[in-house]
Amino acid sequence: MLDSSLRRRSFFAAGGALAGSIALAPAARAAHPATTLEQLLAGNRRFVAGRGRHPHQTPARIREVAAGQHPFAVILGCADSRVAPEILFDQGVGDLFDNRVAGNIVDDLLLGSIEYAVEEFAPPLIVVLGHERCGAVSATLNAIRTGGEAPGHIAAIVDALRPVVAPFVDDPDGVEKAVVANIRAQVSALVTRSEIVAHSAAHVVGARYDLETGLVTVVH
Repeated sequence: MLDSSLRRRSFFAAGGALAGSIALAPAARAAHPATTLEQLLAGNRRFVAGRGRHPHQTPARIREVAAGQHPFAVILGCADSRVAPEILFDQGVGDLFDNRVAGNIVDDLLLGSIEYAVEEFAPPLIVVLGHERCGAVSATLNAIRTGGEAPGHIAAIVDALRPVVAPFVDDPDGVEKAVVANIRAQVSALVTRSEIVAHSAAHVVGARYDLETGLVTVVH
């Protein structure tokens, strides 16, 4: 029987060819988590200052990565329209492997997507990016307070967030505290629920985006 690492290598060799995900030269990505995080935060500072370089957004870049991608960081972010990672980190096409869902929740589908990126591209960094006044967090707190039920499949988001945010339901600053708690909870979930992530070289960090200022800060 093939061992698990060999099966993974075989799967991703075939998958990469199917998806057109042929790795670019290793020099195209930062090798150290701290360096990669600083690269993202420096881009965010440019964005906040209105001095964005808008890198890797030319027709030449599009043609370059058409043959294969090698994003240097994985982002798990909220689906909120105001929190687009390439824009707020001042990056471009092929730089970030984005995974976005309301509440930046680690579920099986998102976890599979992130594991794919970790296996295929060996990024040094995974960022869980939450944000100020998250609507999913607010809706969950409201559902807990009122005893109401969310309609349709929105209930799945509320159910996923409920145990994380419930301790803050009576706190006057509950939304903000729950946002930070959720970021930490999803960071923990990535490592505890995924052997692939836990055993990889990727460093998982949490971060919070401020809607008012555009600034990203690391959540410890």
